[in-house]
Amino acid sequence: MLRQTFCHIQGIGKETERALWAQGCADWQTFLDHPGEFKCGTSGQDHTRKMVEQSVEWLANGIHQPFQKALGQQEAWRAWPEFRDRCLYLDIETDGGNTGSAVTIIGLYDGQQFTGLVKDRDLESFRDLISHASMIVTFFGSGFDVPMLHKRFKGLLIDQIHLDLCFALKRLGYKGGLKKIEQQLGISRGDELTGLNGLDAIRLWRDYSSLGKVQALDQLIAYNREDVVNLESLAGVAYDGLKKQVYAGLPELSPTPAR
Repeated sequence: MLRQTFCHIQGIGKETERALWAQGCADWQTFLDHPGEFKCGTSGQDHTRKMVEQSVEWLANGIHQPFQKALGQQEAWRAWPEFRDRCLYLDIETDGGNTGSAVTIIGLYDGQQFTGLVKDRDLESFRDLISHASMIVTFFGSGFDVPMLHKRFKGLLIDQIHLDLCFALKRLGYKGGLKKIEQQLGISRGDELTGLNGLDAIRLWRDYSSLGKVQALDQLIAYNREDVVNLESLAGVAYDGLKKQVYAGLPELSPTPAR
């Protein structure tokens, strides 16, 4: 979808983007192959061509920052397939507090491997791990996880494209928290984790940190793992649904094969 996106260009809004698609301008390459053929609103032909050429170059070189700024949170979903191989699904657990020291677990999933970072063990590894990512996927991460991580890691740079599924799925009519939406979509959890929630996560950490119950930490990490791994499936639901939504009412387009 990113190669079909034009609304990240200044002067091109959603209506102009749809007008471009309606004219048969399926993607960036189509625009470049037919100079002057498509009307592009207040952006103008020269500016649009320059920005499309720049977008092609950014994507070819895996440069994510310009897309993060131009797409913003609302349209970040469009970049998911192109940056999926450098994406981290992220979720944190806390001890119930709102300070930097409250972060107890940081769960990361790259589509193949889960990493659970634990307070007073290896939490500092997060700085290095996040620096290699071009995109992050969270559920209400913009309102909770990311602010908490900024408190915990002073000076931390999080410049990745950020797909917050809480808001993306809400646009598709899904309501409630992560667990409720999982149930609506038929995504199940292991029997030992079904029914656990954020309050249970706080209790499990306290059982481990105060009482030394190692099994409580194991259960907490397993709970967190389910959260982050399931984000990948939810990202697919959000992407497919929002793509259908933006193309609704338009004739089917044939994007140019990637070169």
